[in-house]
Amino acid sequence: MRTRTLLTIMGSNSASATAGKPIRCQAAVCRKAGEPLIIEEIEVAPPTSWEVRIKILCTSLCHSDVTFWKLSAGPVSAFPRILGHEAAGVVESVGENVEEVKEGDIVIPVFQRNCGECRDCKCPKGNICSKFPEDFYCGMPRDGSSRFKDKNGEKLYHTLCVSSFTEYTVVDVTHVVKMNPDFPIDKASLLSCGVSTGLGAAWRVADIEEGSTVAIFGLGAVGLAVVQGAKLRGAAKIIGVDLNPEKFEIGKKFGLTDFINPTTCGEKSTSQIIKEMSDGGADYCFECIGLASLMQEAFTSSRKGTGKTVIIGIEMHGTPLSINPYELAAGKTITGSMFGGVKAKVDIPLFANQYLNNELNLEGYITHEVNFEDINKAFDLLEAGKTLRCIIWMGK
Repeated sequence: MRTRTLLTIMGSNSASATAGKPIRCQAAVCRKAGEPLIIEEIEVAPPTSWEVRIKILCTSLCHSDVTFWKLSAGPVSAFPRILGHEAAGVVESVGENVEEVKEGDIVIPVFQRNCGECRDCKCPKGNICSKFPEDFYCGMPRDGSSRFKDKNGEKLYHTLCVSSFTEYTVVDVTHVVKMNPDFPIDKASLLSCGVSTGLGAAWRVADIEEGSTVAIFGLGAVGLAVVQGAKLRGAAKIIGVDLNPEKFEIGKKFGLTDFINPTTCGEKSTSQIIKEMSDGGADYCFECIGLASLMQEAFTSSRKGTGKTVIIGIEMHGTPLSINPYELAAGKTITGSMFGGVKAKVDIPLFANQYLNNELNLEGYITHEVNFEDINKAFDLLEAGKTLRCIIWMGK
């Protein structure tokens, strides 16, 4: 594993020679849904007002990237595009009105913006930012325009206001979090999406109490981050549900105490076994896959009267969720969670400090590393279920 910080990578180099000018660089372009990414030269425009141009140092592959990669239709399906939204880098230059970061700062881009000024950002509940009237998922957040062109001058679409599968990207300042310059670059990348999502869901959305019982459906990187968050909150029993039996030993490193493989439950349902293990149902259930059937099973597994189910996975098949209204009337609750309820500019620095204080395990999520030219190997590994997070390094 290559643990590198901003100082060891960048040294004292200045980026002033490129500020205000277009940059030609390499990017992994997705030309068609589901096809391998193509490394090609693109042009990245300089940042305009409120924007930051970032030199990406490393990025990682999230399941959401795979979802967008496969989407062949719908409002968020746009090609050719540059995928990627989990990364860490250094500020190359900034546009007008940008004051919170400057050239040379280590930053992570985040898909869930946090302006810190709007009514919703100032509200202690939730993490939606209403700074802009519309959500542009395929372009810049203020107007939907692109900052990328291919070598023929054709527009390349953005992904989730980040697009990190490129040596340089441009993001709005509301999507940027400044990091400690001594923080390891690869670990910083993890905090820009997956790990923060799981930790936030356990802490901010569920607000798990000490001694409680927790069940997590899906033990990918996000699910394991929920496990770790539950452990840090003092949960007494943490039950993981996954089809891969190897996830039990992996999960133990993050705090998992019990494991259920639905294929070995015989005639009993997963919810029946969880109720037996937890004396009536888990206090908190988390669905981390994005399947309506698992959301239903998670809700059924929660404790009557007081159980809370948190939906983290996004159902992309259009399948409706059916909930018994009597159970809701009796006190059980179900809630959604985008980015784990995390307010990026407030909470991510707290997570980073926990890691620096040896309270948070980030090393355990990194199972593979590849160079940028081998980015398609990261897709193969994730599709085969052989990796949690694969770090993709821009430089050898």
